[in-house]
Amino acid sequence: MDIETARALARLLRGERIAHLGTLRSASPLVSMTLYMPSHDFAAFYVHVSRLAWHTQDMQHDARVALAIAESDDRRPDPFTLMRVAMRGEAANIANEAAEFATLKAAWLARFPEQAINFQLADFSFWRIKPRDARFVAGFGRIHNLSAAELSDCATA
Repeated sequence: MDIETARALARLLRGERIAHLGTLRSASPLVSMTLYMPSHDFAAFYVHVSRLAWHTQDMQHDARVALAIAESDDRRPDPFTLMRVAMRGEAANIANEAAEFATLKAAWLARFPEQAINFQLADFSFWRIKPRDARFVAGFGRIHNLSAAELSDCATA
């Protein structure tokens, strides 16, 4: 992948805020919309979700997940030219008592100030999604398969 394409992927991952989270529910796929926050090096992506949500219950039973992030639809004639990335990975719960919780909470609230109410609810927690690999579509016919290490390399492009 050339440097400009890597930069485009980094802009997409840092600029968008909504992802679709794929989980396995009773051995069948389920996809739901969620907010996300990337780590600075793209080695992890964080979601802050309620244990009442099906996707959270699914992650508790099976850590295998997918996370899809797409450029916002700007109503262009051919939406297939929008950039998008799909990642496969493993999800792990982060306890509210964990050392990294305060840092994550501050970063989350800087990104999503309206979400402060969720930190007052006992059923919300952070989950870390560690990518295994990714497939980046930079536009029609511009497709790149990336390892987790190659995805991380894009963070410094």
